[in-house]
Amino acid sequence: MRPDARVQVAIEVLDAWMMTGRPVERLLSEWGRANRYAGSGDRRAIADRVYAAVRQKRSSAWIAGDETARGIVMGSVLQADDDIASLFTGLRHAPAAVSHQERARIRPLYDAEWGVRWDLPDWLQTHMAELSEGTLEALRLRAPLDLRVNRLKASPDAALAALGDADIQAVPTLLVPDGLRVTKGAHRVKQSAAYLGGLVEIQDAASQAAAIFAGAAPGETVLDFCAGGGGKALALAAGMHNQGRVFAHDVSAARLAQMPERAARAGARIELVAPGEVAALAGSCDLVLVDAPCSGSGAWRRNPEAKWTFTPERLDALATLQAQILVDARDCVRPGGRLVYLTCSMLQVENIAQIDAYLGRFAQDRVEDQRTFADLAEGDGFFASLIRVDG
Repeated sequence: MRPDARVQVAIEVLDAWMMTGRPVERLLSEWGRANRYAGSGDRRAIADRVYAAVRQKRSSAWIAGDETARGIVMGSVLQADDDIASLFTGLRHAPAAVSHQERARIRPLYDAEWGVRWDLPDWLQTHMAELSEGTLEALRLRAPLDLRVNRLKASPDAALAALGDADIQAVPTLLVPDGLRVTKGAHRVKQSAAYLGGLVEIQDAASQAAAIFAGAAPGETVLDFCAGGGGKALALAAGMHNQGRVFAHDVSAARLAQMPERAARAGARIELVAPGEVAALAGSCDLVLVDAPCSGSGAWRRNPEAKWTFTPERLDALATLQAQILVDARDCVRPGGRLVYLTCSMLQVENIAQIDAYLGRFAQDRVEDQRTFADLAEGDGFFASLIRVDG
């Protein structure tokens, strides 16, 4: 496909998303199945265009002076410093050429209001007022792909060599010792022998750092209370050298469905705790990790659709849920054990405020360590708090 034809498809997919609210990934997949002539390179290029437009929807619409899908993609093209005349050509499968009226509407972004400038809903300004402009700018850009070297199967050098065999290039991350940042061939990672053989796992560097922060030691009994897909449980098992017990629990059995396959691939020993059965671990765990359901604001560059549907009501509901999860998870910690609370959020109501409220309820417990990961050049936004439970 020609580059201009790819832009037209991006406009059509974006329009479908704006009209229906259906997931972008699903719309792209459906388009690919219906248009088999498009190669893998075409599909990746179209997806890149669509996701760039979703990430920067408000600013792109502002620049173009047009809130339609065409206007948003046009503004996105301008923000990327691409040659708009060569992409809006009016040829057979391309979008119509930019008209004189459209050119007259184009304007700079520098004097736009806060939510437009940073591509966020306006109501979030009070919750994100402490974030630097550099952090806000990074949140509206594409995220890198990070890998965790699985020490149960490989060293970083061995993992790099295996990735290289698949023409995938990566460099060590600055944040964690076993992290690799892919610089070439990201689309080949899941088909590589390094990934399929369990030498590496896809995991953001800050997520890896949060797992390390928990300090799981060989021989301990550890519970990943909100395990989701199990990425942190796998990291904990690797950090413990498979010595001890790692339990993975989630209220949704569907989220844990792939855990046995992932654990087998990684060579990690993980024991699943079905929904409703976590009470069997009451008072028995040296460490309970709570990677709480949250806004995901620290990772919105990976899931940009989420920020446009996030509401104050949803934030209030999450805060209530997080407080209850902390109480429930504490029941599984042995006296003197550790409770680690994590979010991939940059909103204080989900972070410091939750810890303050918890300590108001359990004054005998104490925070031993706390960290905020806010440098998005190193990884996603994360918050981590380690609490010593006193009986």
